[in-house]
Amino acid sequence: MLDGWRALSITLVILGHLFPIGPSAWQLNAPVAATGMVMFFTLSGFLITRFLIEDGNIRRFLIRRLLRIVPLGWLGMFLVFLVDGDVTAGEVAGNMFFVANLPPASLVEPGEHFWSLCLEVQFYLSIALLVAVGGKRALFAIPLICILITCARIYWGQPITIVTWFRGDEILAGATLALIYEGWLGERARKLISLPSIYLLLPLLFASADMRTGFLPYLRPYLSALLIGTSLYYAPRWLRGLSEWNPVTYVAQTSYALYVFHGIFVHTWLGTGDTLIKYAKRPLLLAATFASAHLSTFYFERRWNALGRRLTAPREGALASGHSAAAPADRRTRLN
Repeated sequence: MLDGWRALSITLVILGHLFPIGPSAWQLNAPVAATGMVMFFTLSGFLITRFLIEDGNIRRFLIRRLLRIVPLGWLGMFLVFLVDGDVTAGEVAGNMFFVANLPPASLVEPGEHFWSLCLEVQFYLSIALLVAVGGKRALFAIPLICILITCARIYWGQPITIVTWFRGDEILAGATLALIYEGWLGERARKLISLPSIYLLLPLLFASADMRTGFLPYLRPYLSALLIGTSLYYAPRWLRGLSEWNPVTYVAQTSYALYVFHGIFVHTWLGTGDTLIKYAKRPLLLAATFASAHLSTFYFERRWNALGRRLTAPREGALASGHSAAAPADRRTRLN
């Protein structure tokens, strides 16, 4: 199911950024892309928090996650600087240190979509610090922080923004979903999250990504978490089958690289020309995006991921000396 949502997430982002959706007067592109982004953030918060619940090793978490994200992120930023051709030292630093989405924003036009990558890395570092200081039990603070961010959005009138302290609830709602799924918030919360209908939540989520729907955009993080959470318990058979379809799992597997490259290519020759010429080039742009994403996922990123696993692999000596004595306690820890 998670592969299915991940594939849908990047598909919506690409559609919203690269193709006209509906009559131009309806202005649907931004809501479609925002729907994809909130799904992306929900999945990220959910998976990262589950990893920390099950493992809790901050060193292993940071090494693996940063090596998973940063090398390709930096490569994408380098390409952005080349495509733009006129960047300042402040813009370079803001992007390379993943703070370009914070005021005053230092995003570069071909890499404007990297605001979400900045927010993602900031979340990794923040949740790692939270667990490092307070242990796993500090994760109980996540739902409160999430609600506080939503209250701040409401108070300051920020239905959607790229600034972390007004957008972080989209990731933290996914993190809260992980706490519920793992049983940390009680069996009643588990039952409640499995009750809503996917057929009701999906259109509501699309509506919440549209700024013309009144108060609904403030509920976007929670609608996304409910949608994905419900699907983990009761998903229609057709949806589960679709999520296991090979093309869908491929898109999910290459989704991060697709996200990085699609926004860069649209600012090259592949994205130039009047309306007719520009959209006539879209198949070429998509081909370049998917080819680059494939090479990145299965060759470039794979090497960094393997390095992360090697750097964090348990030492053989420690495993041998602690295996027999620690095994019962380890099993209890995993069960708890």
